[in-house]
Amino acid sequence: MEKGTYNKAYVLGITLVSAMGGLLFGYDWVVIGGAKPLYELYFGISGIPAMQGWAMSCALVGCIIGSMLSGMMSDRFGRKSLLTFSALLFVITSIGTGLSSSFIEFVLFRISGGVAIGLASNLSPVYIAEVSPAESRGKFVSLNQLTIVIGILAAQIVNWLIAQPIAKDSTAVEILNSWNGQMGWRWMFIACSVPAFLFFTFMFFVPESPRYLIKKGIASKAQKVLARIGGEAYAANEIILIKDTVQSETGKIDLSGFRQKGMKKIIILGIFIAVFQQWCGINVIFNYAQEIFSAAGYGVSDILFNIVISGSINLIFTFVAINTVDRFGRKPLMLIGAGGLAGIFTILGTLYFMHVKGIVMLVLVMTAIACYSMSLAPITWVVLSEIFPNKIRGAAMAIATFSLWAACFILTYTFPLFNSTLGAAGTFWIYAFISVIGFIFIKFRLPETKGKSLEQLESLLLNK
Repeated sequence: MEKGTYNKAYVLGITLVSAMGGLLFGYDWVVIGGAKPLYELYFGISGIPAMQGWAMSCALVGCIIGSMLSGMMSDRFGRKSLLTFSALLFVITSIGTGLSSSFIEFVLFRISGGVAIGLASNLSPVYIAEVSPAESRGKFVSLNQLTIVIGILAAQIVNWLIAQPIAKDSTAVEILNSWNGQMGWRWMFIACSVPAFLFFTFMFFVPESPRYLIKKGIASKAQKVLARIGGEAYAANEIILIKDTVQSETGKIDLSGFRQKGMKKIIILGIFIAVFQQWCGINVIFNYAQEIFSAAGYGVSDILFNIVISGSINLIFTFVAINTVDRFGRKPLMLIGAGGLAGIFTILGTLYFMHVKGIVMLVLVMTAIACYSMSLAPITWVVLSEIFPNKIRGAAMAIATFSLWAACFILTYTFPLFNSTLGAAGTFWIYAFISVIGFIFIKFRLPETKGKSLEQLESLLLNK
């Protein structure tokens, strides 16, 4: 296939449908940040750091479960079936969370919603990578991050639009007894059911991954999908490449594959990249915007508006990543992200220590989000979708995604504890130090993966 001759409209179409899993991941993950000041008062957990941390992080327990299940079940039932199931789960749990009458119900529905996030966050980039031509794979996988960012921004805008204006001097009792405190936070969660239902419906119109079909021994269906992507010659060539690397088992994970020479270092690389994306600390800005912007001198209504600004910056700079990932490569962008966050968080922590408030803090926070959005946020998923060999891709991706969500749980749960003991300054200095470690590891351990087929990458990484 000549460069650029594949069916771009078709690949884009099935990519966007699959990437709706990313949109729901982004919405469900961030919606809780805007609802936080309201449901905490409703459930009586405001001012209790351990309970606040559990409410924010409990969904991540579900994410861990979902990521574990996705590895075993996607190699058995296929990418498409599990993405469809995750869509249905998003519908049920978003409505259930909004209708919760007790904190226990709230937590259980959040954990169940986390399972959907774990499935979607794992399978959407894997599916996209497996249907995308090598020359544009980075751009198409980055679209998954774009939809995550759109989901984040959608949740922030919906929260802002649903919440009625709150006076800066409003008491906790006044907020609790207002429409916001009784009903507003519920509709923030329930609104997620609309895109979730659309995702569920559209998934019936996308094909199964050709690599999964060949692994299941259904080469004829795989040939039809690949031919529609790039033509008959492209399909014939891809089938040969895939058959050389994919085992024709039916749903079993060959654990011996993990003992193959060179496999251990690939797994370690994937785990580190996944964990670092979370422990660099940027996600606390989305989940704990109330604390971060309050420390900078902003009130509740201003915080909700600032969150919308942060989501807009996040979206804009994700486009930067999409337009540069296949031009500049994965490694340079990852280094820019790690180094940039190390510097920004050092300055941010210092200014918090000096009790600086106002616009300068807002600008620094937005700069950190911009740096993350054009680098570590999307490129991590691109790298993870590329580096694992075909025979263990489902299971290895599950391990990496499990590590990512476990790291996210630790990050989300510990922030209120760090913030209450070390203050914002000490907390951001910790994230700056972690970013330095990440920069060093990426500099010396991450190979460049752009422009190579998944089969070429397997040979390169195993023999490196």
